[in-house]
Amino acid sequence: PAMVDLFLDKVLVKNNKDKDELDTEREIILRLQNRILMLFFGSGDCERCQDFAPTLKDFFKKLTDEFYVERSAQLVLLYISLDTSEDQQEKFLKELPKRCLFLPYEDPYRKELGVMFEVEDLPTVVVLRPDCSVLSTNAVKEICSLGPDCFRNWQEGAELIDRNFMMNEEYDESKMRSMTDPIRRIKYKVEDKKKKKKKDDDGEDDENDGGGGPWG
Repeated sequence: PAMVDLFLDKVLVKNNKDKDELDTEREIILRLQNRILMLFFGSGDCERCQDFAPTLKDFFKKLTDEFYVERSAQLVLLYISLDTSEDQQEKFLKELPKRCLFLPYEDPYRKELGVMFEVEDLPTVVVLRPDCSVLSTNAVKEICSLGPDCFRNWQEGAELIDRNFMMNEEYDESKMRSMTDPIRRIKYKVEDKKKKKKKDDDGEDDENDGGGGPWG
């Protein structure tokens, strides 16, 4: 299943001041698609989680904050609270990045995810590829020892198509095509039909159709 499927009928809340909710299919797809997801299982009453929080916050900010990087990495951090009360969850969320997402305290899915990913120790950071397969069952040690450098390993392990950082010489077109072929074939069949129809209707080439190559 795609990662999006894990959360399609769920509400994800942003850890910002307004606690904005992502609750439509479109919002959740836009937020999670083609990204690596870190599921941070923790709890405010766990001392090791408290100790790990500043490291995690710094790690995430260095990869996603415009102050450190030109463009945010394709990375999502989702806090899966195993807190014993909503107050405790709220308090611990203050230690986490504002761009972090979390599941509402009343959602039992928090505990289901813990079972699904066989979480035994806290803190645990499960790292998922965009297709939902597990890249790391617990990346806490890796994050502590390597810092933001481990994202490059995850990227390679996920074969993430990172168009922001990719240099021209690294652009392996054949590999790219094979990964996206089935989707593109369907997509462009539809678009070609539309374009043909548009040309017939207009009777001329429409050069300003906003197309910037296959990714435009």
